[in-house]
Formats: sequence, structure tokens, C-alpha cells
Amino acid sequence: MIVRLKPLIPALILTSSLAACGSPDLADRRPLDKAALAAVTDSAGAPRAELARAIDTLFSDPSVGETRAVVVMANGNLAAERYAPGYDASTRFVSWSMAKTITATLIGLLIADGRLELDQLAPIPRWRRPGDPRGAITIRHLLQMRAGLDHTEAGPIPVQSSEVRMLFLDGRDDMARWAEEQPLEAEPGSKFEYSSNTTVILADIAARVLTDNSRDPETRRRAVAEYLQARLFEPLGMTSVVPEFDAAGTMIGGSLMHATARDYARFGEFLRTKGSHRGAQLVPRQWVEAMVTPSPRSPHYGFQTWLNRPVENSPLFPDRAPHSLFAMIGHMGQYVLISPSQRLTVARLGHSDAEQREALMPRLADLVELYPAR
Repeated sequence: MIVRLKPLIPALILTSSLAACGSPDLADRRPLDKAALAAVTDSAGAPRAELARAIDTLFSDPSVGETRAVVVMANGNLAAERYAPGYDASTRFVSWSMAKTITATLIGLLIADGRLELDQLAPIPRWRRPGDPRGAITIRHLLQMRAGLDHTEAGPIPVQSSEVRMLFLDGRDDMARWAEEQPLEAEPGSKFEYSSNTTVILADIAARVLTDNSRDPETRRRAVAEYLQARLFEPLGMTSVVPEFDAAGTMIGGSLMHATARDYARFGEFLRTKGSHRGAQLVPRQWVEAMVTPSPRSPHYGFQTWLNRPVENSPLFPDRAPHSLFAMIGHMGQYVLISPSQRLTVARLGHSDAEQREALMPRLADLVELYPAR
């Protein structure tokens, strides 16, 4: 199934009162109800009541925003699964920027197939013109957000965001073209700048490679969707995944895929096991290792993947979890936390603004800390 982009601009665009029902401290002392305990399986891999309470807090503490789904995988088994009212195991949740990590895996598959090379110059025709300084941008630069293209990811005024303009305004019909037309603001490779537009360029490259540079939208859509289905989603049992494409047939690989919480957790487990699934190596082990290797310009970022490293304003919790933990992170509080040394994957999906995410991260760390590193 292929979904075209729909107008989603509304989606982009504590109190200090600690009433008894809202206080985290008081909530920690409340007896757990049957629903909270029922969310934890017999394969929890951690104290059952403590895990149930950590998950219950994610749903009951208003300071963290709205948690809609939590899936915990431990030691390769389903440890816990819980949904808010109105959501269940069949609900597809929007990925937002968690899609970037899937797009990086797509690029890894194409490199493994010999269709791309990591350090080749990006095969964008307009950049290959004589004298164009963008011709120095490589696939590695794009994966590590070091392309140097002029970009503003977000700001106080939505229309000033390059991402918003690409997704919903002047770039929406041909997102890759709009992103690729941007001039350089820095020498390629010289600095890190988080950019959803960069990931769309990677998705465009994938479509070019898979279709011999076809510009027919339906040909591009079908080629990318079928490749992902055959090489990744079907082997992993990720039956719910629906990527979105723009009018030009480019997958919106930086922000718009849809899948169930279980399938996001499945993908996290796939990365935790370094690209293997049931004895089959679907993507080279070395590629997953490269994805979680720090960029030379950003120690907390790899190939379209966040790393739990001690840096200022870390989006994770390097003081409370192994530095080998890495994550898929999406807008408004979407997380897939992957910790190989703890044999742990946690998917949390919901809706949390910036202030609420500040409260959410310690609560997620509480859950992760229940699992000792090995």
C-alpha cells in the first residue's frame, strides 16, 4: 500500500499544581491496578511490578504528555505492551523523524548490493555541473547530516522552517528537487546540521538508483516501496508499515512513515541484533555498526540515528544508560530506544511538547534502568 502526502501542517505548526492524582511521587505509591500488571508478560526480564509501575507512570503522569503506546522487548521476547484508550496493537502511528533511521537502512542495502558507495559523490545531476560546489557532497555527508546545504529545521515561526516549506509549502510537490536546489552555507563535511530535507535527498537517490533515473512518479514510488517490502519489511514481519510519497514519487523518508508500535519495536530489535533476523543477515552487520558510530562533527549522531553520548543538550540520558544505547527519535515524543548491552528495545509513541519531553526522559530512563547491562 502506498500513501500520498496529506496536508499535515497543523501537526507541525505543569501547571505547577501537584494534585494528588497528578503527583509523580504520590502516583509511585498507588497500588497498581490489574490493567497495569496485565501489560507485563511472563518474559519481562525485570521485576514485574517495577516494570508495570514504570510503564504505568508513562500513561498516568500528565507532566510527560500523552503516551499512546509502549512496547518493551527484552532478551528478544515481548516483555510488556500497553495502549491508551482508543489505540491498540493494530493502530498505525506516524513515525515523524524515526523514519530517518529506516531510510539509512535502505541506503545500506543499496550499498551492500553494490548500487552505491558510501564515499561516492552524491549522484544528483544538478550538483554535477562544472563549478557547482555542491558536487563535493558525498553519501556519507548526507547520512551524517554534514552536507552543508542552507537549512533551518525549526524556529519560532513555522514558515521560516526549511522542513515546513519543503513538506507543505513551495517544495511539497517535488520535495527532493526543492531540497537539492538549496545553496551551500558551509563546506561539505565541515559541520553537523540536523536536516529532514537531507534525508529526502537520500530517498531521492534511492529512487534514482532503483529506476535508472526515471522521473515517472509511479515508477519511482513502486520501485522503492517494493524494494523495502521485499528486502526489509516482509522478512522482518513488519506488515503494517506504510511509507508516504510526494507527487514526484519520492519517499518522504525524513518524517512520514506509519506503522504499529509492535513493528517499530521489531525494527529496533533488528538493529539491536546488528541487522540479523532469525539467523538471516538482512543488512550487513558492518552497516549497522557504521550507523551507530559517532560522526566526526557530532558525537551524539551516526547515520540518521541518535547516540546516547555525553554532550550538552543530549536528547537522551547518557548519565543513566549505557553509551552504547542508540535511538530513533521523532517529533512530539516518538522514541525507539535500543540498548544492545541490556538486550533491550523500548518503543514509546505519543504526543509530548518540548517541556513535556523534559519530564518524559527521566521516566523513560527509570524504565531502562530496570535492565542491567551485560
